[in-house]
Amino acid sequence: MRSLMMTGPSRGVDRTVIREIEEPRPGPGQVTVGVAHAGINFVDVMARRGDAGYGGTWPYAPGVEVSGVVREVGPGVTDLTVGQRVAAFTAGGGLAEVALARAAHTVPVPDRVPSAVAAAAPLMLTTALLLLCDAARFRPGETVLMHSASGGVGSAVAQLVQALGGGLRIGTVGRPGKVASALKSGYDVAVTRSEDLAEAVRAATGGAGADIVLDPLGTAMLETDLALTAPGGRIVLFGNAGGGEQAPLPPAGRLIGGNLAISGFSVSGLWATAPHRASAGLRRVLDLIAEGRLDITPTEVGSLADVPAVHQLLAEGRGDGKYVARLQG
Repeated sequence: MRSLMMTGPSRGVDRTVIREIEEPRPGPGQVTVGVAHAGINFVDVMARRGDAGYGGTWPYAPGVEVSGVVREVGPGVTDLTVGQRVAAFTAGGGLAEVALARAAHTVPVPDRVPSAVAAAAPLMLTTALLLLCDAARFRPGETVLMHSASGGVGSAVAQLVQALGGGLRIGTVGRPGKVASALKSGYDVAVTRSEDLAEAVRAATGGAGADIVLDPLGTAMLETDLALTAPGGRIVLFGNAGGGEQAPLPPAGRLIGGNLAISGFSVSGLWATAPHRASAGLRRVLDLIAEGRLDITPTEVGSLADVPAVHQLLAEGRGDGKYVARLQG
């Protein structure tokens, strides 16, 4: 079968190739999925760079979310059947014609959910939902500030805030050209991070600040986050897009005095340690899509050969929304 492979750490596309490799076979508690669509994510870029915790062994097969049909089930798998439409989170290798996944990481896809959309759900949409509901404990009417608002997770957060009861949505973007994209996704206010964010947030919230700040930028914006968060607010760190060294968190006294909370979130970590919680999140977002309450339209590229160029778009901060690759169909 054909699979995308990264042969060594790189900041460009020079070490990303398509190779013919042996088709995986499922072991106990596993399934293989004939991949119809695969999500393309920034975590692939982090693995390509060799960031700690994301890659490190070469060659590396990227791709952590897929949709398709169950091809084969391993021993002990009783709740999934061959030919069933599914979405799955994988531990790599999703950008291939056949992917291996744990059955606990594989969820049936409702009939009304298109394959391309389902491929965006195990990582991107599940991240957005669990960021809001589990990590940030979102309540209807709260103000949510989202960094990287024009990306896949950011676009989904804007819609989910509305679907889960509504609230003021403020998005930040890295380039002026992305402001329109963030507004189109549903943000009420969108500003570049080079602007005076404190002034923009004060103006939007009447001086109150944001109840929730969702930050995929590591600790690079943490001082700004602390200044923009209202008393009782929650800051959730869920990535390190720049790949730099993380700064220390502020002392406890500052958090106690400001009535602030900082937490971390990793959907990959949740899939590994609490798959029942991650799969429940995946089921919920698929249901929201099937019910018409969440409307995601990813940008679809036509083959594995197109994926490295998308990785480079994401690496350079030029991506817009969510991308998926069509493998079959």
